Amino acid sequence: MTTNVAYCPALFLTAPASNQGKTTITAALARYFTEQGKVVRVFKTGPDYLDPQILAQASKQPVEQLDIWMAGDEYCQKMLFDAAQEADLILVEGAMGMFDGEPSSADLAARFKIPVAIVMDVQGMAQTAAAVATGLANFRDDVIVAGLIANRCGSERHAQLIRDALPKNLPLLISLKRNDEVTLPERHLGLVQASEVGDELEACFSAAVRWLSETEDTSLLTLPEPIAFYAPEGAPQADVGTPLQGKTIAVAKDEAFSFIYDANLRVLQALGAQVTFFSPLRDRLLPPADALWLPGGYPELHAQKLSENRVMSDQIQTFFAANKPILAECGGLLYCLETLTDLEHNTYPMLGLIQGDGAMRGKRGCQGMQTAALPEGDIRAHAHHRSLSENTPEPLSHGRRQRHPAPGEPIFRDKGLTASYLHLFFASNFAATAALFLGESE
Repeated sequence: MTTNVAYCPALFLTAPASNQGKTTITAALARYFTEQGKVVRVFKTGPDYLDPQILAQASKQPVEQLDIWMAGDEYCQKMLFDAAQEADLILVEGAMGMFDGEPSSADLAARFKIPVAIVMDVQGMAQTAAAVATGLANFRDDVIVAGLIANRCGSERHAQLIRDALPKNLPLLISLKRNDEVTLPERHLGLVQASEVGDELEACFSAAVRWLSETEDTSLLTLPEPIAFYAPEGAPQADVGTPLQGKTIAVAKDEAFSFIYDANLRVLQALGAQVTFFSPLRDRLLPPADALWLPGGYPELHAQKLSENRVMSDQIQTFFAANKPILAECGGLLYCLETLTDLEHNTYPMLGLIQGDGAMRGKRGCQGMQTAALPEGDIRAHAHHRSLSENTPEPLSHGRRQRHPAPGEPIFRDKGLTASYLHLFFASNFAATAALFLGESE
């Protein structure tokens, strides 16, 4: 007998700002309860490719992105409902500060009535940490705040000062000592890909479990009370059938191209496509396919090897010349340009499908939510890059920024190729996604 409600313990980890330790603590909790024999499903708020890889390894379960603007309310509701039916615990990691963005982490937590734990790096403050946490907890009355997680606490005396200053309805859930062993590896776009540092991450997770277990506060190490998650009343997308039935989509996937939402792969499969993978770094042959997807990643770290694989480059150029559909996103766009200059200022030839040159630019970058305005239809997307492209042709269109009137990322089209810095979220528009990979537009 099916039911439209599922109950599961859940906790939403948020913070007053970025770099407070949310990912580290979410991963630590995921691994702690996983080692207790629990099924832990973790979700990440907003568009993110790197944190979910870390959290998936920590929980040994797939990790999904939740964003009401990017994916839609019903999509997020279905993801949580499905997880609640199989999990012993649901953890959601927020993005940026608790109230930052539209929608914010607080909006998502309030929408699904998930209790919030405020993660705060308390180094250099004591009673002030309690004041900030109290302000966050009382800023809105529709957010359920479970308590404070004091990260990088200096001593038990430090923790006691914070504990004593908190109001009775805002407990100190746990105080965690400074511990460099649990620090997750990073690079210029954020955390390092889990596939590159698997053993190092395992050492971090083991240290993190000890880190949690050594504290005198144990309330966070007990499963919270179950809450209700409801099935959405309708399907997240209207039924568009299987227009990609019989089509094969080849997806670039290796160390250079790995920014791939599992949700996007599921959409392609739901539309009827067969998905296959290939490596532009190592493979000599492009697999038989009707369309290509060149996702984002780190081509700048592998530019020399990409440029030296001329057999693969020739095959992709032939695919392009045949007017077959190609989607190139961010790192995929850089691969499609004529040249790419890496962080050491070395310049390498790329595919040359689009006129222009790509170059890394250190710590400066662009990020934000945008809508990809395509002839096939609007697809929600985001940008996150620290490179620039110059000498490019006139774009087909520009992304529409979520909250700013200025034009967003340029979107280029030539033959069957659509290329942009934007990372598309296919589940926001099934029909437009199908048409994009069919090479059809109105």
